[in-house]
Amino acid sequence: MAFLPPDAPLYNHTLPQIEQWLKDQGCKQDETELHCWHLKRPNWQADLSLDVEQLTVRYIEAGENRQDIQRAFKYSLSREDIEQAVFSGP
Repeated sequence: MAFLPPDAPLYNHTLPQIEQWLKDQGCKQDETELHCWHLKRPNWQADLSLDVEQLTVRYIEAGENRQDIQRAFKYSLSREDIEQAVFSGP
């Protein structure tokens, strides 16, 4: 599947392109809530949600006192910027 240039806003990508991009990053789609994705890395894990206006990321037990850290990224950001922000970890 062909992607738009990395500097293209995420909202310019089709849903299948976004889903493939998430799979390429190692995310697994939730079987019941299709807008939710799970990611496990050696030192951290996160839940991602494709919301109406943004990609919401919850890093599980990544903060002080093992609190979750939640961040949101507007689809107007480039795929490259979101990729660097989300997949570098909490």
